[in-house]
Amino acid sequence: MSNATPAPASLAGKRILVTGGTGFVGRHLVPMLLEAGAAVTVLTRSTSKTSHLPAGTRFVQASLATGEGLADAFGEADLVVHMAALLFGLGWQDYLKANCRAAQCLASAFKEAERRGRAPCRVVFVSSMAGAGPSASPQGRSEQEPASPVSAYGWSKLVSENVLKAGIGDRLVVLRPPIIYGSGDLGLLPVYQGLQLGMAFCPGLARDFPVAAIHVDDMARAVMLALSPEASGTYHLGDGKAYPMAEFYREAARALGVKARIVRLPLWFMGATAALATAFGVLVRLFRKGGRAPNWNFDKFREAREAGWIVDASRIRKELGFAPQTSLEEGMRETMEGNWALGLLKDRRTGRR
Repeated sequence: MSNATPAPASLAGKRILVTGGTGFVGRHLVPMLLEAGAAVTVLTRSTSKTSHLPAGTRFVQASLATGEGLADAFGEADLVVHMAALLFGLGWQDYLKANCRAAQCLASAFKEAERRGRAPCRVVFVSSMAGAGPSASPQGRSEQEPASPVSAYGWSKLVSENVLKAGIGDRLVVLRPPIIYGSGDLGLLPVYQGLQLGMAFCPGLARDFPVAAIHVDDMARAVMLALSPEASGTYHLGDGKAYPMAEFYREAARALGVKARIVRLPLWFMGATAALATAFGVLVRLFRKGGRAPNWNFDKFREAREAGWIVDASRIRKELGFAPQTSLEEGMRETMEGNWALGLLKDRRTGRR
């Protein structure tokens, strides 16, 4: 375990507005912000579930789809963290409607708050390495390389970055994390469920498909550092290692206490299954308005068919002192213990949920 990354003392007493605070990363970030002495307000919708967030959290309703109420919420915040995003969509329109529209509304809200003389001094946008593009080089993709997304999701993140930069200017800090894992994550839940059944699948027959990853608690610490006055521009994140996807799965299986077979599938077959899953998602949506896209779809296949997703995260370490604390082994233990406690996975070691 690395030396701890300290929470910035500058957060004490600050009013922080968080979008996406009721989600996976928010579940871990909000308690840390409160512990650092910040006054935290989480942006919600009428359907948001908030009971899992700690006492002391404030809530305000505003719309990222229409912008209603956003300027007022911005005007009451010293700092803003924007994490709300659509992760799984059926195509370009889904991501444009959700991610890019939200960025546009946030940029407009910032401008209006600025006109009133009450704009936040810092906005942190949690983007994605999908917006930067893939890399299989040992050095990993750095912030200096031109962005080259390969998926609709990645393009929506890059477009959102540019929309926010145009509206907010140098008060914007962008974080591009790779795979974020930890307790409460629904995105990787099907993988863990498959491992409990004894199997997981890797893309490609004869390749390692190396990926970068970061535990959600380290992700939250990076957000806190990005809120400090010293942060600027765009930072890539990762725990400093590259993991062949099979190794990532095997560590998850060990944490689950199961033996699982890692099956390498040809890319053409994975593409076919992704196309079928996408077609099924479109069919479901015809009959059920607002139906959720499947986790595995053709847009995710566009990312899986690349050679790898390795990250150069040296800039945030050098400039802000970011030091990931959680190893993959420790992080996977936390992931499974937390998912068992939340009832997301069945603890097959004891037969209890």
